[in-house]
Order: sequence, then C-alpha cells, then structure tokens
Amino acid sequence: MTWQPTASITQLKKRSQWLKDLRAFFYARSVMEVDTPMLSNAATPDLHLHSLKTWVQVPGIKEKQPFFLHTSPEYPMKRLLCAGSGDIFYLGKVFRDGDLSPRHQIEFTLLEWYRLGFDLKEIMTETAAVIQLIIGPRPIEMLSYEQAFRQYAGIQNIHDATAGDCQQCLARHQIPEIVGVDADDKPLWEQLVLTEVIELQLGRNVITCMFHYPAREAALAQISSENPQVALRFEVFVEGMELANGYQELQASELYRSRFEASLSERIERGVETVPLDVNLLEALQASGLPECSGVALGVDRLFALALACDNIESVIPFGLNNA
Repeated sequence: MTWQPTASITQLKKRSQWLKDLRAFFYARSVMEVDTPMLSNAATPDLHLHSLKTWVQVPGIKEKQPFFLHTSPEYPMKRLLCAGSGDIFYLGKVFRDGDLSPRHQIEFTLLEWYRLGFDLKEIMTETAAVIQLIIGPRPIEMLSYEQAFRQYAGIQNIHDATAGDCQQCLARHQIPEIVGVDADDKPLWEQLVLTEVIELQLGRNVITCMFHYPAREAALAQISSENPQVALRFEVFVEGMELANGYQELQASELYRSRFEASLSERIERGVETVPLDVNLLEALQASGLPECSGVALGVDRLFALALACDNIESVIPFGLNNA
C-alpha cells in the first residue's frame, strides 16, 4: 500500500531523537543554526552534481524565471560567513537529480557546518565525534589518500603511478573487465581503483577519515602549502560507505571564479547543461573575504541507516521518492 510510510514509526521516533541530538551537539558548542534558501537563481557548476530546475512567476516580470533547488547550502552559508556570522550549521533538505538507489534519494537530509579557525585535523576529529554521537564509540582511523592506495590497493605512490599500474591493480583484485575507458586516462582508472577496491574496505569497525585528495579534485578546498600535489580535503567512511566530505576552505576569491569556470568548461566538453554561476557568492568573497575556516557536509539519512543496520535509506525516512 503506497500510502504507508517507508520507515516504521519506531524508526521515525529514533530519527526524531537523533535530529534533536545533532542540533544539541552544535548548540552546546555555540554554533548558530541557519536556515538558508532552497531556491537560487544560480547552481553549482560541479560536473557530478545535477540540480533540479523549476520556474517561478516573479511579480512584475512577465516571463517565468528559472530557479534551482540547492544541492547543498554551501554558497549562502559562505555568504553568511563573509558577513561575519561566525560558526554556523544547517540541518535540512537538499536535492540532487539523477541519484536514486539504496544509498541515494533525490531529496535527502544534509548536515553542513563551518568552523572558524579549524584546520583539517580539527574538522575531521569533530566530524568523527558527530558520527559517534549517533552510532556510538568507535576507533578513529586517519589515513592519507596515498596511504589508502598503498594499504588497500598495493600501489606505493598513487600520485606518480600510471594508468597501467591502476589497471594491473584492478586485475589483481579480480574486478571484471571495464570497457570504454581510454587506456591512458590515469585519473579515471585511479577513480575506479578507489571505488572498486579501496572504499569498500574503509571504515570496517572504525571511522575512517581519508584526507589529502589529489589537487585536481580540490573542488573548493585549499591546496596544501607543503605538497602541491594534494588538496586539504577529506572524506569519512564507515562500513565501506561514504558519510561526509569536507575541506579546509579555499579563501582566495579569484580562485573561486577560475575553478567555477573550469567546471563550466568541463560541463561543455562533456555535453552537460551549463548553469549560472552564483555571482552573489563571488561578490561576497571579493568584498569581505571568507574567514579562515573548515567545513563539512554529512549525509544524515545514510548515518541513521547505518546506526539502524538498514540497507536502504528509505527505511529511515518517512517517504521515499516513489511513494512521496
């Protein structure tokens, strides 16, 4: 019967308590909750994120105007940081088109927060504490991207490895033959090793924080001053599932524009629809500047599903997309 919720009332009561606990965690640390808009006339240019688009009849304008449902509250939160908000968090809905699986919903709950003065280690430690709040005490494992490839894939230095080294690794781990990938496309073969070999092994009975992703995958993270090959970016895994993604945040306003434009160019090259850039964010960064901070986004539904040993996040939300 499709009118029934996808989660049991018992599960929803636990969800309600955990949402309360998450808020209490940040309120106890004097982190201000913010309620940013879900609609924007701009969208993220990230190639891998697809925004839902809608049309709004704005009074005084004849034609309906395009707006986008946010994939993350990152851009307005950074505008607030530029305006002097101090430490902030958001706990609410976001939307990403094209993802529907046991680990994905088009509409899902995200927890995102920014901490002034935190370096990468401090924000990773706090992220692990948030996860422990829901799933209970677990050891914390911190390892670099390079260490992960060495430990779990047998590739000694992934930054200097070749596409052939990655292909040999996939063969050693008996990953079925992958067709349609350029034999010399090192970044893509490296990504395949990461997803098919390494990530499945991360977070087994621990909370794994993997940091220092390649500089080409910096997104809006700073590049390490000690090693220009790596970005000050991390992801967190528990039982082979990614729960969180964070950065020591990029501050240079001119680099935001250049990285956004590079992402738009990549969209054009791949035949993906382009999106308008968030000029309000760019103006805020140029006018006031982003304070030194670190930020992280955490998938709440995945975290709750993990805590309840559920294989599908529909089991911890009131209604999934197919019976919304």
